[in-house]
Amino acid sequence: MTAAHWYLALGSLLVSLVLSKGMLARLLLSRATVYLFVGFLVSLIVPLGDSLNPIHHAQLLGRVAEVALLISLFTVGLRMGVPILDRRWLVPIRLAVFSMAITVGLITAIGAWGLRLPIGAAILLGAILAPTDPVLASGVQTERGQDPDRLGFNLAGEGALNDATSFPLVTLGLAMLPHAGVTPLNIWHWMMWDVFWSSAAGVVLGAILGTAVGRAVVYLRTRHAEAVGLDEFLSLGVIGMAYGVAQLCDASGFLAVFTAGLSLQRVQNLPLSGTIPLGAASSADGHEYETLATHSHHASEAMSDAVRNFNTQLEHLAELTVVMIIGALLPWSARLDALWWFIPTVLLFVRPAAVAAGALGIATITRGGAMVAWFGIRGIGSMFYLMYAIGHGLSATFAPVFVAVALGVISASIVLHGVSVRPMMGWYDRSPSEPRR
Repeated sequence: MTAAHWYLALGSLLVSLVLSKGMLARLLLSRATVYLFVGFLVSLIVPLGDSLNPIHHAQLLGRVAEVALLISLFTVGLRMGVPILDRRWLVPIRLAVFSMAITVGLITAIGAWGLRLPIGAAILLGAILAPTDPVLASGVQTERGQDPDRLGFNLAGEGALNDATSFPLVTLGLAMLPHAGVTPLNIWHWMMWDVFWSSAAGVVLGAILGTAVGRAVVYLRTRHAEAVGLDEFLSLGVIGMAYGVAQLCDASGFLAVFTAGLSLQRVQNLPLSGTIPLGAASSADGHEYETLATHSHHASEAMSDAVRNFNTQLEHLAELTVVMIIGALLPWSARLDALWWFIPTVLLFVRPAAVAAGALGIATITRGGAMVAWFGIRGIGSMFYLMYAIGHGLSATFAPVFVAVALGVISASIVLHGVSVRPMMGWYDRSPSEPRR
């Protein structure tokens, strides 16, 4: 295929997705399921050969997944209006720490026993497959704000946090690979630096940077009518600054980007004395953007809305790119016969067991708990960590196995959860006694 054919195919796909949105909803198909199918179809029609090899091109594919993950984490942070220190974060934190660790432990046992992997490689596989995706679960996530739906908030918070909390276990698995030379001193350094310092510093740096940038923009707009517009640059700039500062400080860049988005959208207005809010509601209805952006009672919300709207569209493009790549690479998963039992075990046993144990029985108490136990959707985070592992010491002996397992689990998760989300949401909404908030 020539470049013209690729332009035509991609343009036709994007227009077709817009035109068929209502039909896809009636067919119970999520966007990600369609993207996955199209990517797989491309791999069948166009022999990709070595032009898209997940082992040889791990660095390039890892960068693409990394950018998509940063966009998704920042966007999720912008949507969540609950303060960082609010007690409602306890459930997502338990899911992202305890349930994630239990998931890694169970997959480690399954990998060591069923796939005959060394313990270090089994830990690494568990860490790659443990993160859930806050973007691909968008069908479950209702509108969020200062009083969010409990189910959507828990799934979004878990997906955003465990993309970062799984990184220390990825580095642990890499350190424990054969011939990696792990020592007790290495384990101590890992515990203090990769676990405690990285997580805490990432949260603090992201919160400080998001708050500082947001306040500076609101101040300049309301006091001097400066820094108005270019909200797209503001969005990308905060992502780049948060991730870059965190990386330079050996902190978690993913946590920094997420908390930067969370802090940016919580920046308060700076009302001038003697001024009153505009007549319309706090939204932009009835007023020009410049009027709202420079008004001391509305500048913060105008900034947050503009950045969030841009990032939402950018998030859709990132999701399209990564999921189509996963679909195009899907033939690589056919190289492992053990997938027929490994995938059902991870999706049907490991996830519910980890949620029930890590969240103190939440999966067996309410319909919302059952929904959380089922919707552990794998996606961009697992793709990123797979490519990261290949580029940081995973040997050629284990790389094909990891590629086959990860692509198989991600693809099965996208299809199963994408098809089941609307029927299960209908079942969830029919419960009159289910505590939503």
